[in-house]
Amino acid sequence: MWKTLRVRKELRIDGTNRYPIPTSPPRYESEPKKVSGEKAHSVADFFEFSCVVTASVLTLWLAWLLVQKSSHWAWSSLGWLIAFWALMAYLALPRLHQFFTALYVPDYFIARTRTGDGLLGDPVNLAVDGDEVDIHIAMRRAGWVLADEITLRSSWGIIKSSVLRRSYPQAPVSSLFLLGNRHNFAYQQEVDGNASQRHHIRFWKTPEGWMLPGGHQVGWLAAGTYDRAVGLSLFTGQITHKIDADIDDERDFVINTVRYADPQCDVQIIEDFSTAYHHRNGGGDSVHTDGDLPVLDVTAASQRDLPGDENIDRPQDVRVSDSLSGGSLSVADQMSAAANHHLPPTPFLLAGAMIVLSVVSVAIAWLLLAGHGWSWHGEDTSLSVEFIGLSVGVLLMLVLWVLTAARRRWARIALMLMTIVGSIQDLGLATVRGSISTSGLISAGISVLMLWAISSDAMRQWVKPSSR
Repeated sequence: MWKTLRVRKELRIDGTNRYPIPTSPPRYESEPKKVSGEKAHSVADFFEFSCVVTASVLTLWLAWLLVQKSSHWAWSSLGWLIAFWALMAYLALPRLHQFFTALYVPDYFIARTRTGDGLLGDPVNLAVDGDEVDIHIAMRRAGWVLADEITLRSSWGIIKSSVLRRSYPQAPVSSLFLLGNRHNFAYQQEVDGNASQRHHIRFWKTPEGWMLPGGHQVGWLAAGTYDRAVGLSLFTGQITHKIDADIDDERDFVINTVRYADPQCDVQIIEDFSTAYHHRNGGGDSVHTDGDLPVLDVTAASQRDLPGDENIDRPQDVRVSDSLSGGSLSVADQMSAAANHHLPPTPFLLAGAMIVLSVVSVAIAWLLLAGHGWSWHGEDTSLSVEFIGLSVGVLLMLVLWVLTAARRRWARIALMLMTIVGSIQDLGLATVRGSISTSGLISAGISVLMLWAISSDAMRQWVKPSSR
């Protein structure tokens, strides 16, 4: 049996041999130079970065127009204020956080997860040893439920569950990243049949041969927290779960539920793994921890037969129910569904839908004009040239969108440039007019949303050569 350890890494090298007492005044022998090893950036990287920065500026421009539109009190102003909040919370602020956190938030392991916006997320407060199937069996045996992957259907399901206080035991959890990777899977326990309150924990597989600070090696890292309510993020204003500050209680709850169900699951503690601290997670919620890191050993949990196991599916055919579709998915299928699909990211598909809608609208306009005997002659000449230019531009965007879907990076950059030109034109028209029209704001909003979708980080990863 493992003992509770106060682990300290041994000094492996005799320091006096490496650092003998100097016999003469020390001299700095290395020529000062810039640290090398940073990745060289191409011209395409520069253009892509410029487009992303421009997209952020245009998003803030649109937000300013929305504030101007809602400056005079009326019932319609409430709708514009909601649009302003959604634009800032889900587009502008996350993009700004991505810029700044990429500069100053460390990308190496500091026992903290990161949100998709780059903010420091929930602390890592548990390590696990054992195969993946052992974790699945140990958690299911302890009464935990595997969380669904994030899809449009599951996202709508958790919204209905939280608002209507309906049960959704498999409700998805937000994506957190550790060591550059999204969590492999997550488990949860719903409280009182309401998805707004739940125990939940995310798991990450550690790289082969990777060691924790101090030289300790574990198979999995995890971050467990308790969702106490639904509220707004302090940093972005997005709707999110608010967690209980005492994350050590949730960590201990996970361990105790697993060991109660299977007493042969052992535990050791790396004391003072990190300094005890108070801080905030990615949603702005206060968290505090004692700094200890328990290591839960579930090795061979799937090979043990315990009372009540007749209600648990065996490792070779672990199934998880999909309460929203009425079917079931294997654990392996559910875990790999997002990674192995061949569809572009959802924002890009929405941009494609808007482009296709524009193409259909132009086609209908051509048919209507042809039916009314529209000609090039007379007063309609300038209008004809403008409309033909619009038609060519829409068709070109459709071609570029198809090529971008085929992971052509240059096509994505060209599509971003065309969308930027259209957004500047729409925002400029909405700004210079005496009064900001609703139709002008809607047109500018569609342009900015399309630009955001094409310039999103998910789309960049889709077309990035190294991501194939």
